Amino acid sequence: MSQGQWYPPEWPDRIRALAAGELTAAAPRRAATVMLLRDPGTESGAAGGVPGAVTGSATGPLVHMLRRRTSMAFAGGAYAYPGGGVDPRDDDRLIGWAGPPLEQWAARLGVATVTEAQAVVCAAVRETFEEAGVLLAGPTAGSVVGDTTGDDWEADREALVARDLSFAEFLDRRGLVLRSDLLGAWARWITPEFEPRRYDTWFFVAALPEGQRTRDVSTEADRTEWIAPAEAARRYDAGELLMMPPTVTTLRALTPYGTAAEALGAAEDQDMTPVLAQARLEGDELVLSWPGHDEFTKHVPAAGAGGDGA
Repeated sequence: MSQGQWYPPEWPDRIRALAAGELTAAAPRRAATVMLLRDPGTESGAAGGVPGAVTGSATGPLVHMLRRRTSMAFAGGAYAYPGGGVDPRDDDRLIGWAGPPLEQWAARLGVATVTEAQAVVCAAVRETFEEAGVLLAGPTAGSVVGDTTGDDWEADREALVARDLSFAEFLDRRGLVLRSDLLGAWARWITPEFEPRRYDTWFFVAALPEGQRTRDVSTEADRTEWIAPAEAARRYDAGELLMMPPTVTTLRALTPYGTAAEALGAAEDQDMTPVLAQARLEGDELVLSWPGHDEFTKHVPAAGAGGDGA
């Protein structure tokens, strides 16, 4: 097991309880997260928090990451991307939309209906605005909003966070259309069945729009930074950064690309097959694995005692 892998100590007992029929798997909640990218030198500095914090030299794009507060019940202390759960109101009615049609998005995301596709993409755009202050929307299909740091934008952001305002109402009020063409679907991971808080999460990639700046506004994070994907993965391997398997996997997948535009262009070639962890007994060991991602395999003594055999 890699040194920076997030691994709750209660997982072995929960795995055994699930295998014994003593634990009922929770239904996963739909969620979305965005790997927000920018090329070095394209942002003058983050507004709030640690201004312009950049970690690692890079010839390729930087990715915006936040560190979840250690008090968080799920993945506390782990580095992640802006993201969160779908708001049920995102399914209620169709919104102003630019980019590929919803039927195309439904096929790409592997969902049954256009309303579900809209809800997942809305979650990605809304959560990026809520947690980073960056909005992938514009007044027309060919434009995007500029500076979103004013008091009026902040009031709307806070209303979205509090769920006092739906994303559809927000777009209508400001006369905006969602720019789905600024997003690329990259991966899909589902929280293991033995975890009490489960998410069916779609990972997207997007480039920071010109004129916009990230802000350290997430109440769920205690630090944000722009970091080269290869540097983030190196620090994970060294045990310096705590991450969940999908986070480090997507970081590694970003390293070949020289610019944010190249990464966005590569999104259509990414495999969207859902990844779900599996647990099995092999002799006197319990083996936890993520299909196709051997580096995360975890071996636990069947009795719950002893060290890590990974």
